[in-house]
Amino acid sequence: MAESRRYISQEELGKHNKRGDLWVSIQGKIYDVTDWAKDHPGGEPPLLNLSGQDATDAFVAYHPGTAYQYVDKFFTGYYLQDYSVSEVSKDYRKLVSEFSQMGLFDKKGHVTLYTLTAIAMLFVVSVYGILCSDSTWVHLGCGALMGVLWIQSGWIGHDSGHYKVMSSTGFNRFAQVLSGNCLAGISIAWWKWNHNAHHIACNSLDFDPDLQHMPFFVVSSKFFNSLTSYFYDRKLNFDSASRFLVSYQHWSFYPVMCLARINLFAQSFMLLSSKRRVANRGQEVLGILVFWIWYPFLVSCLPNWGERIMFVIISFSVTGIQHVQFCLNHFSSNVYVGHPSGNEWCDKQTKGTLDITCPSWMDWFHGGLQFQIEHHLFPRLPRCQLRKVSPMVQELCKKHNLPYNSASFWKANEMTIGTLRTAALQARDLANPVPKNMVWEAFNTHG
Repeated sequence: MAESRRYISQEELGKHNKRGDLWVSIQGKIYDVTDWAKDHPGGEPPLLNLSGQDATDAFVAYHPGTAYQYVDKFFTGYYLQDYSVSEVSKDYRKLVSEFSQMGLFDKKGHVTLYTLTAIAMLFVVSVYGILCSDSTWVHLGCGALMGVLWIQSGWIGHDSGHYKVMSSTGFNRFAQVLSGNCLAGISIAWWKWNHNAHHIACNSLDFDPDLQHMPFFVVSSKFFNSLTSYFYDRKLNFDSASRFLVSYQHWSFYPVMCLARINLFAQSFMLLSSKRRVANRGQEVLGILVFWIWYPFLVSCLPNWGERIMFVIISFSVTGIQHVQFCLNHFSSNVYVGHPSGNEWCDKQTKGTLDITCPSWMDWFHGGLQFQIEHHLFPRLPRCQLRKVSPMVQELCKKHNLPYNSASFWKANEMTIGTLRTAALQARDLANPVPKNMVWEAFNTHG
């Protein structure tokens, strides 16, 4: 006689939702991932954010079908009582299966080869221009090329965190460290830790780190209540310093984006010097050191301090375009306060993202992220496939009354500034008292 199944209720599953006690449901089966959390390649936050609930759609989005054989060792023997699948989830999972059968997750094209070749050419031209030319304009032009190089290396770093951009895991890791740590000075470990949490908790004000830019920027007046960041485990205090900075954020947005790279350097240093578990910490640190050797040395080769400062400012400012691009996809979209819901995967991902419309010849500029809705629903899809699946995603959204918002690059900028301006004007309302100024907050921003 077959052994009868053991069931637990959703209420009981919901009790296992904290560090030291993490359970999730996948396809109605209950898994205890408590011990796995510290080794999870995607970091602990995704498991924490979806613990105590059904996480099937997120699991399907981030893992190939072969992953099921590896999670069986975490099976508790329990099944979720009254487990059901919504119509939108059925169609979503069907699309994932179809894309897999079509081989879209494996067809990466030659994007990485072309991008790495372009990066190498940009690097050689920049170095040659600095070392072999006496022209100030050539030197400043090299600074701009360096910024373009960092933008393109950023797209590779982003892609390699979602899927293998190279033929093997080892080469993929090499591409990550080369493009992120060595060439850009940004820890790929920090990027994956931050970015995976963003994907799972897309546009949750208290769970998504990509919206937690206090005291410089807020996208909603709900931040005025000093929300607690569950990613950084600290309170985001809306004090008098924050009020002042936020009140002018629609004016300061672009200038701050020109220097946003400094914050990414700081976040990388903070993570790698912390006690937090970091996979391949030695590789990460070594890669960062490589950057802080070649870049300062290259800058020192310029003839005077004026040109050195301008070179750094220009290279940082050009890269600021990419920081703006990241913001355009989310700042003007729907936001919410609270825990991300595994059963609302498609709803949350589509509501919190905005596509940027552009012709195909501009795909290199956006790094594939102009198809932000497609990317958030299917993060494992290589960027060269996003335009191909866009009509099918639009059909899915139309069928289930999900939003599919898109705008031109310039319109998206206008919408973003509009969102920042609305919050800025609300922050100027002095009728709401705030705590005394905490200066350290201004130097501890995350993004």
